[in-house]
Amino acid sequence: MTAAQPDVTVVIGAYEAMPYLVECLASVEAQTLDAARLEVIAVDDGSRDGTSAYLEEFAARAPMAVTVIHQENSGGPSGPRNVGLAKATGRYVFFLDADDRLGAEALERMVAMGDRNGTDVVLGRVEGINRKPPRSMWGETLDRTDVYSSNIKFTLSAQKLFRREFLERHGMRFDESLWTGEDALFTMEAYLRADGVSVLADYTCYYLVGRTDGKHVTKSGSYTLRFDSARALMGLLERLIPPGAKRDVLMVRPFLVTVLPQFGPVFLRNDEGIRRTKLELAKPLMDAYWNEGVAQRLRVHERLRLELVARQRPELLVDVLEFIKAKREPAPILKKRNTQLYLAYPHYGDRTAGLPDRIYLAEPREAKEFPGWRKDPTETFLRGFSRKVRRRLRRLRRSMRPGGTAAA
Repeated sequence: MTAAQPDVTVVIGAYEAMPYLVECLASVEAQTLDAARLEVIAVDDGSRDGTSAYLEEFAARAPMAVTVIHQENSGGPSGPRNVGLAKATGRYVFFLDADDRLGAEALERMVAMGDRNGTDVVLGRVEGINRKPPRSMWGETLDRTDVYSSNIKFTLSAQKLFRREFLERHGMRFDESLWTGEDALFTMEAYLRADGVSVLADYTCYYLVGRTDGKHVTKSGSYTLRFDSARALMGLLERLIPPGAKRDVLMVRPFLVTVLPQFGPVFLRNDEGIRRTKLELAKPLMDAYWNEGVAQRLRVHERLRLELVARQRPELLVDVLEFIKAKREPAPILKKRNTQLYLAYPHYGDRTAGLPDRIYLAEPREAKEFPGWRKDPTETFLRGFSRKVRRRLRRLRRSMRPGGTAAA
């Protein structure tokens, strides 16, 4: 690191961002990280609402180095982010959306976290302002984790701190052919390639702001773009992870977050043409990636809906969605000495529908919510035994390394 190199480059892609840009840039200016350790690269993506002029005004008065780039509208956030990343000189890069804002200590804390742990990606706690933020990954601060042993797969937005040398080494850029979900593709690849990920959960680093003018990118675009996004993310997982449990764990994310919402309440409002198109778009994804390993990681109603999509059974799917819309509760059916619990959503036990009972079988994490269910003692014993065997094998492998000592 040279004396002139900043710690962080904040890349801001801005399109029609007023008046949200005012507070966004104020949050950058308010950072407790020394201004000499910070640079800003702002890319105006063809705005016509005063965004361009305000960026220039900020650059003229800001205490840190600010570069403003003006370009024709690219149609999405990937282009501006790539332009900013190509110009970045910081040890780390942070992608800040022009309608969001940072916590005052965000960059200082995240840089310290990355430096202390030698991790390539740092996640800072997110809160929402008129928007629902991701929640499941903020239970505790984690100095070093990965995408398999934490819930970070459910926050794939680009607003993370990335070690720039790591991004350059792997030639990582945002996919400009995607109109939505481009950040999920980029961030998942970073998680998979990173030498460790840190989670800073005890301080709000990022405020996700919901726009009231309807211009937020996640609220726009055709449903077909969601399938494009799912296809790209599933393809990435297929390329980078061999078949098996690890791939299945991560495939849950695009199925649950991107595909399943297309077959929720909105499906009941869709006309027959859209329903048919959605099923056609989903079919190759279901054929290629839907399997028992993914299915068993979902709740019963999620699994059932996706199974009906995989089987191309819209008439049965509508029955299930009407049942859920009416807020009806499925009857719990206990079997095998109360160690198996089935949830009787529509068509359970209906042989004419041709759906196997296993689709309705609740996994333990869901079954435990129902009185009367109990763990299978045989399964509990086998899982415990399997954990002991894995621990012994890890100790044995460590003892066989140079300088290792024999396990007792």
